[in-house]
Amino acid sequence: MKIKNYRWLIVGLLLIATTINYLDRQIIGLLKPTLETEFGWTETDFAHIVMAFTASYAIGLLLFGRLTDVVGTKWGYTISVVAWSLAGMLHAAARGVGGFIAARIGLGIGEAGNFPAAVKAVSEWFPQKERALATGIFNAGTSIGVVTALFLTPWILSHYGWREVFWITGGLGFVWLLFWWWLYAPPERQSKLNEAELAYIKRGQENSTDVNEKPIRWTKLFTFRQTWAVITGKLLIDPIYWFFLFWLPSYFSSRFSLDLTKPSYELMVIYAATTFGSIGGGYFSSLLIKRGMGVLMARKITLLIFAVLEVSIILAQFASSIWMAVGLISLAVAVHQAWATNIFTLASDLFPKSSVSSVVGISGTAGAIGGILFPILVGYLLDSYKLQDNLNGGYNLLFTICGFTYLLAWVLIHGLTKNYGKNGYLKSTIEK
Repeated sequence: MKIKNYRWLIVGLLLIATTINYLDRQIIGLLKPTLETEFGWTETDFAHIVMAFTASYAIGLLLFGRLTDVVGTKWGYTISVVAWSLAGMLHAAARGVGGFIAARIGLGIGEAGNFPAAVKAVSEWFPQKERALATGIFNAGTSIGVVTALFLTPWILSHYGWREVFWITGGLGFVWLLFWWWLYAPPERQSKLNEAELAYIKRGQENSTDVNEKPIRWTKLFTFRQTWAVITGKLLIDPIYWFFLFWLPSYFSSRFSLDLTKPSYELMVIYAATTFGSIGGGYFSSLLIKRGMGVLMARKITLLIFAVLEVSIILAQFASSIWMAVGLISLAVAVHQAWATNIFTLASDLFPKSSVSSVVGISGTAGAIGGILFPILVGYLLDSYKLQDNLNGGYNLLFTICGFTYLLAWVLIHGLTKNYGKNGYLKSTIEK
């Protein structure tokens, strides 16, 4: 049976996979009080467990970025989901810090395959004018996964136990795989796709390559300026999002005396806002292309607008109430996700489909490295201001740094891509 608009069914699969991905990675933080009591963890023990995930995730991005380009989207995603689902379930078998570190390493490596495979799938299934919207939709799974974890983890914990939380959530990936293998294939090989939709997809893929074309050598990718443009967009900006995720609870606790032992609707609103930013950012640049603007110009105009909007985070220091701060920070995280959506899409604009996953993996690793280094600055500044009994001043300085970094990133991206024509990808620049 031929299915109309089959490509949007594919996006639905990517959205669900990304949701499961972020659900699985959030569980350890939500179970932290329970596991500390059971195993007698110190804060240092938990820090080592978190660092194990972050470091392995950075390595996994490189591995899966290349692997997915070599073996194809279907197998690359499959290996990734099997790896992270097994690792997620094996948390239940851990008996100490070493066991959890081993499980987190497996989870980090496996989960790293999600974004390289998802972005590659979008590059295969969508014309350029729809790619940002498609990316925005599946990228919304990052926030849906966090919110889902906030509800699902306590429910399973209260009815069963912490081990069952890992068994059940880890098993979700295997359920997803059944639908993935049933429904996914490149457009050229998908019998459920009607000819009209296939022709529509192909007409809108100006950097189309044969699905069997070999990817560009990994080392050669570093010789292209467009690779560094995508790296810049991730290296400078990803750490800011991790700052928002990891330090916002303590910021609201110190600034507005938020009780973190109770469900925080303020934080839920902030995390939910990222969904609107992800989809809205993709929709906006796709709309500009549909109205006749060149692909690369549309991406860069969109990135510039969101970079300017992000400066508004510096106003958080003047917030006189908790909900005023929630509003400003919700805007900031939504704008970040809009930016992230267009950076992911930029990789598919600037490179042939055969190498998209490799570029996403390389840039994702750069973002992860930034995510490891930026907390050093955060900790230094907050400790310094805390000694002066002015912790809020430390947060205000960090918000200012975050606000202007997007503009710096945009200037660098623009300089690195300004000679690539209205649609970004120029085959001659890849073949040289």
